[in-house]
Amino acid sequence: MALHVIVGGGPVGTATARVLLERGEQVRVVTRRGSGPAEVERVAADATDADRLTELATGAVALYNCANPQYHQWLTDWPPLASALRVAAARTGAVLATASCLYGYGPVDGPITPTTPLAATHPKLRIRADMWRDALADHEAGRIRTTEVRAGDYIEANSVFSAVLGAPIRAGKRCFSVLPVDVPHTFTAITDMARTLVTAATTEAAWGRAWLVPSAAPLTVRELADRYAAVIGAPQPRITALPYPVLWSTGLANSFLREMRTTYYQWARPFTMDSSTTEAALALTATPLSTVLASVPA
Repeated sequence: MALHVIVGGGPVGTATARVLLERGEQVRVVTRRGSGPAEVERVAADATDADRLTELATGAVALYNCANPQYHQWLTDWPPLASALRVAAARTGAVLATASCLYGYGPVDGPITPTTPLAATHPKLRIRADMWRDALADHEAGRIRTTEVRAGDYIEANSVFSAVLGAPIRAGKRCFSVLPVDVPHTFTAITDMARTLVTAATTEAAWGRAWLVPSAAPLTVRELADRYAAVIGAPQPRITALPYPVLWSTGLANSFLREMRTTYYQWARPFTMDSSTTEAALALTATPLSTVLASVPA
């Protein structure tokens, strides 16, 4: 039984903890309020405090960055947290495994692959790319061992799909989407993120590289909604896509929707990824879509 330390107790941190528990590992979850699954050791601490984080990660084989600052606070919250994680990894020797996203790529012209450059220019998109570049530089200099795992938009908890469309689909009501609904998009299961993250963290050959999470074949929002309704036995969804000016104007009073304008390009054009390299190298596959949709919280 080895010690694994997870920073962040949200859906990804919780799923990662459960994957580790299933493997019989010792799990410590670090959050500001000491939250996390009841089955693990929960510690309330400020993860931006490198000394405290080092103390908590001492003896761990892996340190997982599953934190998720509020999107409108990324530019202030990520730099000190990312720095503390790298420092703790360097001091303890724990592998730094980061749960990340596709924002660092910026707009793309085809499916994202392991060779797609991190070309985002908007500060809130570029910061995730910069975090990886800093960690990789430390890895290549021999200061830390690190890996990163990148997912598409999640299907389950706290996702655009579950938060905006889930309830009206279950109730058989018309859905109103502030995003385009007929453009192909890659959606990822949180459990698949967790399985890939743990596998990459514990596989030496995976260190020093970023990996794309095995995910379902690209679907439009409308197709995903239809599949969800079929799984839960609801009527076929009726979806109305609201024009972009509605998202813009609504964002004036809603910080979440305001920030979505930054990533609107991911929905206005096809935004997909090819995870076949991960599947072959790490022997992982995506969870069947029907299984994932059945787990979307009511």
